[in-house]
Amino acid sequence: MASPNRLDTPGRRRSEWIPRMRMDRDAFGSFAESFARWMGTATFLIWMTVLIIAWVVFNVVAPDLAPDPFPFLFLTLALSLQASYAAPLILLAQNRQEARDRVSLEHDREVSAQSRADMDFLAREIASLRMRMNDVATRDFIRSELRDLIEELDNREPEEKRKHLA
Repeated sequence: MASPNRLDTPGRRRSEWIPRMRMDRDAFGSFAESFARWMGTATFLIWMTVLIIAWVVFNVVAPDLAPDPFPFLFLTLALSLQASYAAPLILLAQNRQEARDRVSLEHDREVSAQSRADMDFLAREIASLRMRMNDVATRDFIRSELRDLIEELDNREPEEKRKHLA
């Protein structure tokens, strides 16, 4: 049997040696969104400012107890780490928002297209009804026609009487 350390013998893949983290994408995405929202609040900015001012004041006022003297290297490192994690989380939150906006826009387009089709259909139906209404005899039209016939009959009677007398 071949040794697992030989280079000419296939062995386990390197990815099998590395433990895999399985994480729900939506859970991490919602965490990123909530974290990005929290970092965008005035409360976060105020507390961050208070913490930085307290850190600087403590390290300047008590130099013998100061864990981070004047160039404030630890503070710089902490702020850099915070920024390096905040930026990708904010980008992830923006990407998720963009995806939601895209789905919403597509839905709005579908609703708009359906509304347009419905309006076109209703406009055709109204035009068709108007055309049919021109062919339908209305009550006023029938009354006027009957009046005309009555007048015509009234005017004929004297003529017919004259014909019979002659």
